[in-house]
Amino acid sequence: MAGSTLPGFPFHPEKKTKWAIFAPMKKSVALHTLGCKLNFSETTSIGRLLEDDGFVKKDFDDVADVYVINTCSVTDNADKECRYLVRKIQKRAPGSMVVITGCYAQLKPAEIAAIPGVNLVLGAAEKFNITQHLKELTKNDSGKICSCDIEDVNSFTATHSTNERTRVFMKVQDGCDYNCSFCTIPMARGKSRSDSIENILNEIEQVAAKGAKEIVLTGINLGDFGKGYTGGKKHEENFFDLVRELDTRSTIERFRISSIEPNLLSNEMIEFVSNSRRYMPHFHIPLQSGSNKILAAMRRRYKRELYAEKVNLIKLLMPHACIGVDVIVGFPGETEEDFRETAEFLQALDISYLHVFTYSERDNTHALSLGPVVPVNIRNERNKILRNISYIKMQAFTEKHIGETRKVLFEKAEKGNMMEGYTDNYIKITAPYKEEWANEIVEWCI
Repeated sequence: MAGSTLPGFPFHPEKKTKWAIFAPMKKSVALHTLGCKLNFSETTSIGRLLEDDGFVKKDFDDVADVYVINTCSVTDNADKECRYLVRKIQKRAPGSMVVITGCYAQLKPAEIAAIPGVNLVLGAAEKFNITQHLKELTKNDSGKICSCDIEDVNSFTATHSTNERTRVFMKVQDGCDYNCSFCTIPMARGKSRSDSIENILNEIEQVAAKGAKEIVLTGINLGDFGKGYTGGKKHEENFFDLVRELDTRSTIERFRISSIEPNLLSNEMIEFVSNSRRYMPHFHIPLQSGSNKILAAMRRRYKRELYAEKVNLIKLLMPHACIGVDVIVGFPGETEEDFRETAEFLQALDISYLHVFTYSERDNTHALSLGPVVPVNIRNERNKILRNISYIKMQAFTEKHIGETRKVLFEKAEKGNMMEGYTDNYIKITAPYKEEWANEIVEWCI
């Protein structure tokens, strides 16, 4: 019985038992996510589709019949990491098949298909049809592309991460109608579209029934929720409608709002969260630059003054709230004065931490036509400066709450006899592992 037990899948002699001739070996799959929380939710949903189709899930570092990499393409580093992972798989399991999907796959399918070892490239419209594509795929296939024009992508597929983590990431919105000059996401994800509130409520109750305690609402442009169609019917809803409905009609104990544009975070929404029992006092609001000149060049839809107003209102109503900030350094035309303006603006804001991104040139973006170009070494220096500000901010935020008793949701995972969890306002807590605390909300003195 030489060769493969299943068409198109490699035979691994080390897995063979004396019963192999009577019980064909199940196919195995390993998945890996590059990028954001939304990507993570999609990867786990793809994993569930494959498990329902008979695949056995494996760790990505194990030998598997199929490897699926869900890619990001926000920076050049994400593209490089994808290529590195494919090479790593080739060395570990040269007989396995490799499937690439996600943003990088939609933007540059031919480039990915040319990578030695890649068998299948699935664009934005095909990632959730993966089981059908695998049935038609054989190891002899090399660099097969299944994609489409991004303008034809107009449907919404609900996804959420499994309860392998205590916090469940749930995608409620996809795509983006904005046209920021540095960003490829509209080209990779398509137009803004979303699920209906009723569908989301149903999905949340299914997740709650499995024991989830906290849900993080995610999207590409989350505050733009409400656009799109479900079952041929146009939505007449917005993100604030969703926030209110989940607060009153859901049984989930905790919600977090992931990244939301400052111009879409209304004062009414901030006030509502401040009075909510379910929404955590934690906001992540992209800034990108503290210079109005650079914000205009980035084609952002606000000025720094509006951003400061939002932060000040949050802190007025919720002094204990955690506020995270996205910022990009080294954007074309960013002078030393522009960067200093950004650093000083961030230092003056009552924020908690930063996610710092070094500007990376992306094909087919308007920013490529801007200048002057900031040298890479200067970009890296500016990144370090802001990361240092972030560290100091988070230390100060945590120290401000020492001695307080706050509610911590501990995760299930045990890490060297220790466990981790987050307070309502997103302070990370590490404690000796107690099984009875896993996936439970515990009163904790910081």
